[in-house]
Amino acid sequence: MQEWNNFYINGKWTAPSGKGKIDVINASTEEVMATIPEGDEHDADAAVTAARAAFDHWSNTPPAERGALLKKVQEGMKARSDELAKVIAAEVGMPLKLAGLIQVGSPIANFGYYAKMASEFQWSETTGNSRVVREPVGVVACITPWNYPLHQIAAKVAAALAAGCTVVLKPSEVAPVNAFILAEVIDAAGLPPGVFNLISGTGPVAGEALVRHPDVDMVSFTGSTRAGKRISEVAAATVKRVALELGGKSASVILDDADLPTAVKGTINACFLNSGQTCSAHTRMLVPESRYEEVAKLAVEAASAFTVGDPFGGSAKLGPLISEAQRERVRNYIRKGMEEGAELLCGGPDAPADLPKGYYVKPTVFGRVKPDSTIAQEEIFGPVLSIITYRDEEEAVRIANGTPYGLAGGVWAGSDERAQQLAKRLRTGQVDINGGGFNLFAPFGGYKQSGRGREMGPYGMEEFLEYKSLQFKPNAPALAPTAPY
Repeated sequence: MQEWNNFYINGKWTAPSGKGKIDVINASTEEVMATIPEGDEHDADAAVTAARAAFDHWSNTPPAERGALLKKVQEGMKARSDELAKVIAAEVGMPLKLAGLIQVGSPIANFGYYAKMASEFQWSETTGNSRVVREPVGVVACITPWNYPLHQIAAKVAAALAAGCTVVLKPSEVAPVNAFILAEVIDAAGLPPGVFNLISGTGPVAGEALVRHPDVDMVSFTGSTRAGKRISEVAAATVKRVALELGGKSASVILDDADLPTAVKGTINACFLNSGQTCSAHTRMLVPESRYEEVAKLAVEAASAFTVGDPFGGSAKLGPLISEAQRERVRNYIRKGMEEGAELLCGGPDAPADLPKGYYVKPTVFGRVKPDSTIAQEEIFGPVLSIITYRDEEEAVRIANGTPYGLAGGVWAGSDERAQQLAKRLRTGQVDINGGGFNLFAPFGGYKQSGRGREMGPYGMEEFLEYKSLQFKPNAPALAPTAPY
């Protein structure tokens, strides 16, 4: 068992203000795998103070120098990639091979991308008699979730640091060990003291202390819509910028001329990835009423291929859920679906018979789900798919847009052109066309109660920048092209 006793503040491993500890539980064994300090408002203040003191120097460091340091972080992460994959497989439950490819591979790529972007970004432009410059927003509090813990950290921290911001990171207390390893990597890379700071603790205590702190200029949060609303409320008192990536209830719309076996299998894959613990999971499959029986059979066949088991065992495609609380939440949703009259095609609320330990849930598919039912409206965050039928494209669009969320989705059709026409009508931040893959450098974020702002690519770095206009007399020499401001 690992024990972490200190926070990383102002370039040093620093004792916390209090004596509280938080246990980190292995999702497949239900045993304590690590302990971390439980931070409070004093720890948050110390971290913010360090970040504020470091901001002036870091924001004025040439972008290429910032990028070179981020490149060192990327190299340090690569050197510890096997360790990180094992830690996240234990914390989150994703099978080890997938954890290495997704949970570790994407954050390593992100740090490399922003290392390069720092020197390539267009920091200023001329319009009329003005030079418009981009400047870092300031001190950023990054509050991150447990489902893709290191990926979400990298999407925020790497972009913010490249932009010239200083950062205080509070990772989820449920899956925090990877963040402590990252802090070790950042320390070894030689970032100036105070540029990156790490504290841990619960959202209502450490998290809210960061959100309300007057010296925090921006909060970047990924998590539940409920928590996002609370952060918006608390942050309003200091009128700070807030970026939110929240929940989803994404629809995969299968049109009548789609390749059904491919579309159904692709939808199941997009629903069950990470045991369904994905905010952009395609948890609603919309199909023509006339094709329902065929789709239902294909869905059961595809779901049966998702073997459940030990993430370190080598053969499982689905590991456990993150915690006992999450397992019970998902099982209760499955029971609710049955109570409300949906057709249980496979799976169910009972634990897998051969897995007495671990937070496992059977991959579950419901058929003939009503669009306004609980399981069709609320985010379940588990391996549960709802098949909903429609009569025509107009009804399909109404159903797809008929939830409070708008994060992701998919459209399957006989041609990309037809799929794209329907995708344009979906009120959602991204749409996969005929199984198009996730693009790490395209903007990611949602409409409606799925949040505001975008992450990934240059769009993610822009979230951490302000505009400033410098007005000159016409034809002044200062309006000529210059180096990055």
